Amino acid sequence: MTLLSVNLNAVAQLRNRRDLRWPSVTGIARVVLDAGAAGITIHPRPDERHIRRTDVFALAELLSLEYPDVEYNIEGYPSEDFITLIETINPHQVTLVPDDPSQATSDHGWDFVGQADILNAVIPRLRGAQGRRISLFCDPDAGAEGVAAAKAVGADRIELFTGPYGACYDNRAAAQRELVALADTCAAALAIGLGVNAGHDLTLENLPAFQEQVTGVAEASIGHGITADALLYGFAEATRRYCAVLAD
Repeated sequence: MTLLSVNLNAVAQLRNRRDLRWPSVTGIARVVLDAGAAGITIHPRPDERHIRRTDVFALAELLSLEYPDVEYNIEGYPSEDFITLIETINPHQVTLVPDDPSQATSDHGWDFVGQADILNAVIPRLRGAQGRRISLFCDPDAGAEGVAAAKAVGADRIELFTGPYGACYDNRAAAQRELVALADTCAAALAIGLGVNAGHDLTLENLPAFQEQVTGVAEASIGHGITADALLYGFAEATRRYCAVLAD
């Protein structure tokens, strides 16, 4: 069974189109958690184009008071500001991405060898005395060598970047090639004791094949797809549908 962590960035981005309070990020968090989601994911960026700093604190308070068993996963590039935010909020999991702050969205994993100095310097600080779980964004074709390097810098998990797979929605052969790469990297990570998460452009349509071939994934972080489906089904029903697929 793979747990669902709902990424709320798209909800915040929609809210930010107007100087209003809706849709409410904390309100949608309640809806998806009551419908069965196991966690909440956010990726606060320096320009606050979707998740705002105030959202980070409001969600932390909500989860602490109303959903103490729910995982809070915060993604970001390990700048000093980000590290300070993590030390203040103390989420359960920190997912590090190698994004430039100006990127529209995450589009590649870490170079675990070439960027080892960065990761070695920040992971102990981000883990802290609290033992926060550290997940590193990982290219789908990282393979055994890549995940070994991820473990060497101190990762607890990798998060498989599933964007290239999601982009193959109209090309079955290309999708199958991506699934093979994802499955190989996932198996290599599990074999050396790394946990595996996954995220980016996963949908109700492509999740069944992913679940069948990429086995052992602990958690899927899904935002854009579930938000799009919520326009049709509502957030509660969309969440239930994703949970059902991930449970298979």
